[in-house]
Amino acid sequence: MTDLSDLPPARPWRGSALWPAAALLASLALWGYAVTHTDVSDLGDFGLVGALHPTFWAGLVLLTAGFWFTLRGPHRHPAWAPAYVVGLLVMERATQAVVYPTPLYAWAWKHDAVVDHLLTAGRLQNADVVGDMAVYDQWPGFFAAQAALVKLLGVDSAAQFMAWWPLVSSLLLLLPLLLIYRTFTEDRRLVWLAVWLFCVANWVGQDYFSPQSVAFALHLGVLAIVLRRYADGGPGAGVPGVGGLGVGGPGGGQRQAVWTVLLTLLVVAIVISHQLTPGMLVASLAVLFFARHYRDKVPLITTAVIFLAWCLTAALPFLSATMPDMLRSIGDIGGNVATGYGATPTGTGAVTTSWVARLLSGSVLLLAVAGALRRPVLRHRALPLLLLALAPLPMFAASSYGSEMIFRVLMFMLPGAAFFAAAALLPQVRTLAAVEAQGTRPEGRRFVWLPLVALLAGTLAFVPSYSGKDRISYFPQAEVDLVRQVVDKAPDGSLVVAADRNYPLAFADYWRVDHYWFLDDARQHVDLIVSEPAATLARDMASVEAPGRAYLLFTQGQFADAEMNGLLTPAQLDRIEKSVAASPLFERVAGNSAGSAYALKSAKEAPEPKEAPEAKEAGR
Repeated sequence: MTDLSDLPPARPWRGSALWPAAALLASLALWGYAVTHTDVSDLGDFGLVGALHPTFWAGLVLLTAGFWFTLRGPHRHPAWAPAYVVGLLVMERATQAVVYPTPLYAWAWKHDAVVDHLLTAGRLQNADVVGDMAVYDQWPGFFAAQAALVKLLGVDSAAQFMAWWPLVSSLLLLLPLLLIYRTFTEDRRLVWLAVWLFCVANWVGQDYFSPQSVAFALHLGVLAIVLRRYADGGPGAGVPGVGGLGVGGPGGGQRQAVWTVLLTLLVVAIVISHQLTPGMLVASLAVLFFARHYRDKVPLITTAVIFLAWCLTAALPFLSATMPDMLRSIGDIGGNVATGYGATPTGTGAVTTSWVARLLSGSVLLLAVAGALRRPVLRHRALPLLLLALAPLPMFAASSYGSEMIFRVLMFMLPGAAFFAAAALLPQVRTLAAVEAQGTRPEGRRFVWLPLVALLAGTLAFVPSYSGKDRISYFPQAEVDLVRQVVDKAPDGSLVVAADRNYPLAFADYWRVDHYWFLDDARQHVDLIVSEPAATLARDMASVEAPGRAYLLFTQGQFADAEMNGLLTPAQLDRIEKSVAASPLFERVAGNSAGSAYALKSAKEAPEPKEAPEAKEAGR
């Protein structure tokens, strides 16, 4: 007996709830104290890591230790493991929402702008307008749902709740993860340890207010249905020890039709909301089918047909414009995994947190390999999970996905990898069974403490991996107010220029105000701006026609991003701002502690700028 699903039931709970409850409540109390005594007004290179009150770390250590000993205890009650996991998600995903007065991430603010457009205009961009925002016109599912949620809640915009979205989207993952893992084992220790490892290894930040966050939950929901309902004879058909709850038997055809309808609805929601997730889902279902573990063609064909139909209809304008670049990236694995210019961590904090994240991911993947090798019976029974962990790897040869493919592949690998990593941390079944029967510890102390140390290290490493770059992602209220002031006063047809898009409301009112970031241009043009800032920017901005105006923004978010991602040095960006401030071509129209805004003077107010060289249009 080498598989954890063969464990006998745990002893009945005998009222030993005092210490698990005390540890859980104490850890949450420490967290509550920490978040109310954390000052984020001056974040350093290590982001939130350097600002957190020490009691946060004490609470996280206590929570992790309490979870581990509750999981292994002979009197464990089934409610404690999920309670501790929810506590982990609160400490992981709700901390930022509590300590920061405004939502994080420029991308979340971008998505808020799309929802705002839906609410004000009743539609997205026209389908024939292919530009920086066209992708949201062709995949509007998430934004339409959020617009409906804004109306249902009676709030002004999604910005009023999107700070809490990481916690909400992470909680949404629990049910499909549990269904998937329970398909292959009935051991609650393995299931909940796998969920815990998934939570601490999922640092890539795709849980923010985004289509990906919902599409990933739906992706796992589809896999749960397929694994449990489309196997021959039911969940885990061909997998010993898992009961038959499938679509076969009397009335099986009717039940299959019901599950097919549900699966179709989930697939449609994925396809109309996100570009990459349907491709990942097709790859996962294809691996399961062609590996002959799930011979029902319905899930694979349904997903492929819906995906193809959407690409050839609603998404065709965007795909037609981007297809040449997509075709060129096929097979270029080195280019697809490269970070490229503007995505290179710079400085002690950025480099350190990047390496911590890599070590965390690498450790979980190595544990998964060890778990698969260590448990041959479990490897046989849960082979579909192993296949699902490997299925995303070919996507490296498909596209760079804006230099993010490596992060997306890691995220889609995690459900399967976390399961086998958990198996590597748990002791041998035969030994643990003897412990439960005899109350001894023949496995030795090192088999108790080494996994706990590994679990603590991974849980603590999540914080710098996830929040170590919050100096880039956090925008104080003053920065939000500054950008809002500029956008609100900008006439229709205006242009807002900035170094990069790392500031709040970077896409605000994009349907009437154009936005341009000069660090998106070719490096040659960026060097020209650095050498002759005011004159070059004035020429670039001079094409705006009245009544529109051209504005130039400098905010602390841009300075942090330029410095920590190797875009420009602080001295270079500071020189650009000083040149603009001293130039007679510009006037300062707004400013506060978070930055300044300048407007290009009209031809009547300033000398006419020299003739501009050809500007790169792709960055506009």
